[in-house]
Amino acid sequence: MATVIGVRFKKAGKVYYFDPDGIWPRPGDYVIVETARGVEFGEVVTGSRSVNDAQIVAPLKKVIRVASPEDIQRAENNEKREAEAFKICQERIAKHKLDMKLVSVEYTFDNNKIIFYFTANGRVDFRDLVKDLASVFKIRIELRQIGVRDEAKMLGGLGSCGRPICCGAFLGDFQPVSIKMAKEQNLSLNPTKISGQCGRLMCCLKYEQDNYEQVLKRVPRVGKDIVTPDGVGVITEINCIKETVKVRIRVDDDSFDVREYPIDDVRRPGPDDAAAIREQRPDKPPRRGRPQPESAAATEENGDAPEEGRKKRYPHQKAPKNLSTDQFLEKLKEDGGTPPAAAKEHKRRRGRGGKGPEERPEGAAEAPKPDEL
Repeated sequence: MATVIGVRFKKAGKVYYFDPDGIWPRPGDYVIVETARGVEFGEVVTGSRSVNDAQIVAPLKKVIRVASPEDIQRAENNEKREAEAFKICQERIAKHKLDMKLVSVEYTFDNNKIIFYFTANGRVDFRDLVKDLASVFKIRIELRQIGVRDEAKMLGGLGSCGRPICCGAFLGDFQPVSIKMAKEQNLSLNPTKISGQCGRLMCCLKYEQDNYEQVLKRVPRVGKDIVTPDGVGVITEINCIKETVKVRIRVDDDSFDVREYPIDDVRRPGPDDAAAIREQRPDKPPRRGRPQPESAAATEENGDAPEEGRKKRYPHQKAPKNLSTDQFLEKLKEDGGTPPAAAKEHKRRRGRGGKGPEERPEGAAEAPKPDEL
């Protein structure tokens, strides 16, 4: 366990932990801290507290001092200079005809480096641009390519709900979002309705997913039986926001009713509960152009299909099996038949090690015997 304070360098940015080193600032105060990029100016968002060592990125940096009025004035001056640097960089990008979009500019607190954030569809050769900017600002220049999500976070804006986008208001970092979350939240799968300003799936899907999962664990799925104060019914809809379920219950012998209940008033069916009576589907009419045969009507009345109305099915003929001479003779003997003389002669010659009669093409004449020459 280590005692730390949480510091944030950007609005709705990630919170970093620092060692207070005997300085105990309160949330809302500004401090000067040492980071990997050098000396930085940040705002305290969490007071001193103890955290596990696994949550700390070693080595733990220390707080240098609480920001003075001069430090605050210097940070404000840097913001004004960032606006001027933004205009100059845009002019240089247009001059070099680079396919890139400038998003934001950031000065380090000690004015040793200036960082330009941009987006592009692919890799951009900005070596000439860096040389041009270095000759103008006379300090170290860094160009950093970011994604569309980071761009929306820096620029901000309003979401489809009418409120500021989550990533620019309170979300510190991005978390993976999947289309499965939209399905579980019963949202339209239209990309224009579930996508944010960045063109990706909205971050609020992940932010609200935990609440949906907790509610869905308390009730069965849609289409399952559930016990209500009015009896056993079938779930037709689950409203996770209102924490209510709509259930179809049988009212009379021929009628059903859909009623809404709070989740706390229903429960899963047990072994002693009867099964819900489900609404029967109407019989499908016969297909157009295919009238129902009389044999089918007779089947419904009598329960058995008449022999004359049944469709005859003919089995497929099996391909003839090629048998060897020995197999053919054995099969012929089993059937009680007498093998032909040619088959007997062929078997006799094979027993002596000789060869059978030579095959000749169909229509060819036999060779003359020696006595006939």
